[in-house]
Amino acid sequence: MIITRTPFRISFFGGGTDYPPWYRENGGAVLATTIDKYCYLSCRYMPPFFDARYRTVYSQIELTKGIDDIRHPSVRACLNLFDFKSDGTEIVHYADLPSRTGIGSSSSFTVGLIHALSGLKGQMLSKRQLAEKAIEIEQNVLRENVGSQDQVSAAFGGFNLIRFDAGGFECRPVTIPHHRLMDLEQSLLLIYTGVARSSSEIAEHQINNIGQRTSELRQLREMVDQATEILASNGDLSDFGRLLHETWLIKSRLSDRISTKLVDDIYAEARAHGAIGGKLLGAGGGGFMLLFVERHQRPTVVKALADYLQVPFRFESLGTQVIYYQHQH
Repeated sequence: MIITRTPFRISFFGGGTDYPPWYRENGGAVLATTIDKYCYLSCRYMPPFFDARYRTVYSQIELTKGIDDIRHPSVRACLNLFDFKSDGTEIVHYADLPSRTGIGSSSSFTVGLIHALSGLKGQMLSKRQLAEKAIEIEQNVLRENVGSQDQVSAAFGGFNLIRFDAGGFECRPVTIPHHRLMDLEQSLLLIYTGVARSSSEIAEHQINNIGQRTSELRQLREMVDQATEILASNGDLSDFGRLLHETWLIKSRLSDRISTKLVDDIYAEARAHGAIGGKLLGAGGGGFMLLFVERHQRPTVVKALADYLQVPFRFESLGTQVIYYQHQH
């Protein structure tokens, strides 16, 4: 048996420029970090005594005799990738946060599953290989409308500047003083709007609009550099929050499906009580909202948003990990 633990991510700037139709022509960049909330996957070879050769446990339980009978698309694709046709398997998934909420859960699942299944086959893949295989599966095998940032963040972990171009990606850790990183961490609030949604549908709308949104996407790309400069300087960290607000205004023009009245109301309430900026995580439509709030304003904003779940978190830097491995005889 093997168990992997793969982090979820929060993306600050550059989302939208990590879609291949954009970055292959124009280049893209994302500033993002992983957090200490995880997706866990345990995988083992199925004992030979059961009728079902494949047992897959997530929000549903699937018992099937063949890989192609498995409904979960990522599980089906990953088992085929590593040729488990003659090896029955049991895959069990559990997570710290709900899926379809903008924290990159589907890519964390795919990265963690590739990590686990390759390990079960006795392979040790690099973080780059894990990210590249997850991108290949999600974009080219499953044909999902996803960018390329989530897979990189989940595989590598940490606070990174990720650049994209026609040749692929480059993942660089953001090197800033520890105390400044802690100041940023303590200035962020993660709020759950209570709405789950399909990011692929919203992303499809954004991708189809790329040709009409060139100036907005260029601005979003430039903000990655601006945000990195703010972090690297000794200036007012609140400028990071103000830049998040600018991003909010720009992204709301990318697609009318990114925000909703509920989301707009939550954001307006947060801003009215002291939040400087914020963003919806992921493609939009609901899920988690990230707010930048100076520490002295934090209790006021938390009280104003008492109807919504606040999720405490810390930054993490390890990326996907094998946390248990027992060779099966």
